[in-house]
Amino acid sequence: MTTTAEPRPGAMTHRQVLEALSGLLMGLFVAILASTVVANALPRIIADLGGSQSSYTWVVTTELLAMTATVPLWGKLSDLYNKKLLVQTNLALFVVGSLVAGFSQDIGVLIASRVAQGVGAGGLTALVPIIMASIVSPRDLGKYSGIMGGMFGVATVAGPLIGGAMVDTSWLGWRWCFFIGVPLAAAAILLLQRTLNLPTVRKEVKVDYLGAFLIMAGVSTLLVWSSLAGHQFAWGSLWTVALVGTGLVLLAAAVFVESRVPEPILPLSLFKNRTIALSTLASFLVGAAMFGGTVFLSQYFQLALGKSPTVAGLLSLPMIFGLLVSSTVSGQLISKTGVWKSHLVLGGVLMIAGLLLLGTIDAHTHIVVLSAYMVVLGVGLGMLMQNLVLVAQNDVPPQDLGTATSTLSFFRSLGGSIGVSALGAVLASRITTLTLEGLGPQAANMPAGSGDTVPNLALLPEPIATIIRDAYGEATSELFLIGAPLAVLALVAILFIKQIPLKTQSANERLAEENA
Repeated sequence: MTTTAEPRPGAMTHRQVLEALSGLLMGLFVAILASTVVANALPRIIADLGGSQSSYTWVVTTELLAMTATVPLWGKLSDLYNKKLLVQTNLALFVVGSLVAGFSQDIGVLIASRVAQGVGAGGLTALVPIIMASIVSPRDLGKYSGIMGGMFGVATVAGPLIGGAMVDTSWLGWRWCFFIGVPLAAAAILLLQRTLNLPTVRKEVKVDYLGAFLIMAGVSTLLVWSSLAGHQFAWGSLWTVALVGTGLVLLAAAVFVESRVPEPILPLSLFKNRTIALSTLASFLVGAAMFGGTVFLSQYFQLALGKSPTVAGLLSLPMIFGLLVSSTVSGQLISKTGVWKSHLVLGGVLMIAGLLLLGTIDAHTHIVVLSAYMVVLGVGLGMLMQNLVLVAQNDVPPQDLGTATSTLSFFRSLGGSIGVSALGAVLASRITTLTLEGLGPQAANMPAGSGDTVPNLALLPEPIATIIRDAYGEATSELFLIGAPLAVLALVAILFIKQIPLKTQSANERLAEENA
């Protein structure tokens, strides 16, 4: 006769975890899809709506900006209110943003709609790993993180492919890049309603909305500056002084408020924990290096290599394949052995190698060589992203799990936003310079503002198109070389993180024990 042990207080069975995971992964898939599905469609979208190279950067940056600025608030709310309701709210926000984006008729409306998508994606990015850590122990979380990493890889692969195919299909078009997420988000809301059951730990405290506002305003101001500096105005101009000064004053006020309220959005005491502080720093640098370089790869595929949006999506497969395999295998090995630091160190080394290799590409790099470089970078990123979160979650009290997890997500997204904004400005400036240098005397015959406009190479004479391809190839490679030193600093931070045994109880189980 077989007997089944009763689950410990606060514990969930394997089947219950998998059922909840299905809804969570659907939500995470939608969040990732929102960012990746437009990657290969953006050149066509910007051209159709009459946008510029700056608009290209802003369409990406606004979503990252909204996602980054709201992550700390969602993380704190998850420690105070029902996580299930918060996830469903974010999915609803995503639906609204997607519908507005799909029906937009000018670049301004599109950029505004990306804010709503970003807020929803920020909540999902923060809440999914928080919920997973609530129901699964750190020791077992590695294998589930591998599944999440696999979903990340699938969504990242599917997004550009779906977006490219829709752009190349005349009876669909780029608007369906936004509409496609709506039924998926609605399905995720229903799935979570059916499968996810979590206890609500409600605290009778006031949410620090003032601190949240100051953090969001300060970060947003600095990101606006990093997006426009070097392009709309000089780095050393009065605009720089005004925006940077305002951003720093707002963040200083946020620190003042956070140090005095009983329930801060970002508790400063959290950074006294060595593991949290170093993991946060590494996440910030990984975000800057990863997003700053890779977000412009689809533009490189289309404008430097002359590929169609669909082919550009296929060309991203090697990096995603490397990320998918390394994330899954690394997670399984960590759960099996309990050893995690060697995975982080190896991931850091491979990320540096991948960025340096991609720093050698140009408009004539062979596809096989390019694919090999992307695999190296993808493997490194797969070993880093989820495992940095796991390390932090393992070394934090259960009642602060949401805040600690969202802090890492916040700084990773912040790094990505700064990377995209700053490197987007560098890319636009370098493309203009290299194009004008290549054209020489012919530059006088180019239309006004052509150096800033995303070009349609099919409409240009071949000699001029060749010059522009070379400019995009060289400028893109420089972005990866800028990202490599950031990856080196991330590796240094990882080396100083102390190896701590992984706990065998979930956050819910630990909370249940404390309450008992």
